[in-house]
Amino acid sequence: MYNTRGSDDVRRIFTGKDGLLFSEAGNLLATVDSFQTQINFTNVTYQPLGDPQSHEHLASYSVTINISECVIRDISFIKDVFAMLKSGQPYDAEWTFQGVIKGRNESEQRIIYRDCVPSGNLDLQNVSPGDIIKRQWSLFVNRPPELQNFLSYGSGQGPRVH
Repeated sequence: MYNTRGSDDVRRIFTGKDGLLFSEAGNLLATVDSFQTQINFTNVTYQPLGDPQSHEHLASYSVTINISECVIRDISFIKDVFAMLKSGQPYDAEWTFQGVIKGRNESEQRIIYRDCVPSGNLDLQNVSPGDIIKRQWSLFVNRPPELQNFLSYGSGQGPRVH
């Protein structure tokens, strides 16, 4: 057996029940049944004279959030979107979120996502027989994510980021 730690690490696996999404005010967005945050890096290639190897340098990055939420209680989000459509002002639909993963030792990973705006496709209505009516959101994060806490595997709280 090459991986002698594989079975030992099962207790450290996290599932969806360990993740939470909060509003800026700290309210749990219980209508959101899933969320995913991704960062996309764009690099430029650099090859100096006399060097056969190409190198890459960071040119830019972007952060997106994809959310699936139950339509039952999404009044605040959808009202903001329709206000933006009516006024033509993008700031009418701009949010800040806190993504949290809870550890089993009371530590948590908390990341703040500021100035999120709708991007790409947004489900206005998405209905299929026998299924819970959900709305898919794709959001662009306009400020760098802020890591507030790390998860820790030892006892006690994880370190705070300053």
